Amino acid sequence: MAQQDFALSGVYAAALTPVTADMDPDIGLMAAHCRWLLDHGCDGLAILGTTGEANSFGLKERIGILNGLAEAGIPGDTLMPGTGACALPDAIALTRVALDNGAGGVLMLPPFYYKNPSDDGLFAAYSEVIQKIGDARLRLCLYHFPQMSGVPIPFSLIERLLKAYPATVVGMKDSSGDLDNMIGAARNFPGFAVFSGSDELMLPLLNAGGAGCITACANVGSGLAGQVYQGWKDGDDVQAVHETLTALRGAIVKFPLSTALKTLMARHSGNDGWRNIRPPLMRLNDADRDTLFVTFDAIGYQIPPLP
Repeated sequence: MAQQDFALSGVYAAALTPVTADMDPDIGLMAAHCRWLLDHGCDGLAILGTTGEANSFGLKERIGILNGLAEAGIPGDTLMPGTGACALPDAIALTRVALDNGAGGVLMLPPFYYKNPSDDGLFAAYSEVIQKIGDARLRLCLYHFPQMSGVPIPFSLIERLLKAYPATVVGMKDSSGDLDNMIGAARNFPGFAVFSGSDELMLPLLNAGGAGCITACANVGSGLAGQVYQGWKDGDDVQAVHETLTALRGAIVKFPLSTALKTLMARHSGNDGWRNIRPPLMRLNDADRDTLFVTFDAIGYQIPPLP
């Protein structure tokens, strides 16, 4: 299928948020990780998402992370921060800070505490944020992750939002694992950038008109994901690389994603601080850590060296 022009596209890492032994965000280490990802296959960074433990951080902390990365020199236009929240004032505040720091887009969960909301209610929630922001720079991607949020984003809602805000609502990250849903969104809404939240579904989604991927495993496999995306754009045969990327994800998803990825980063960097994680998430036990390493190493993929 012919490539489309999207406001946002490519490979985005659902970036990890390292924390100190005191469980505070480690901005210096996070900024270094962001630079490394951008140097190794990522077109952008979806910070403060599920993998980044966003909902384990308070509003003040999340704002501090956004400002801290800007102060550390991470280009704002490479960032797609997660700004969804149960409370609309929090979503509005986070989105304003993201825009003030030059974010290329934002990724927004629906308000997720109250289950089975109507389309009218979800439309009103997104509309309230967009209206209160009132900024033509805003590029908003919806975040469809019903297994985690409990609040799906149906096509009927996408249609309403695109009709009301065609220049603002530009895409969606689909972490449902349902390829048919991703392809349906891409085909029903031309120009709407649909990103796969699963590495193994990126290539079939690209072939069906998708925009790329936003994935957790890009934290360690960004080079592979970048090869798949760029090779696909160039018309190359990327099936073998895609299969390696799929195997990499398969090794990691046997364990809680954030925990497993931080464990791999700790080994790769030699910095055991990478293993710090906020409860209720916990470190891998020794047996699971060993199993992860054996399974990961069997793939034969080498994580790019750190500077």
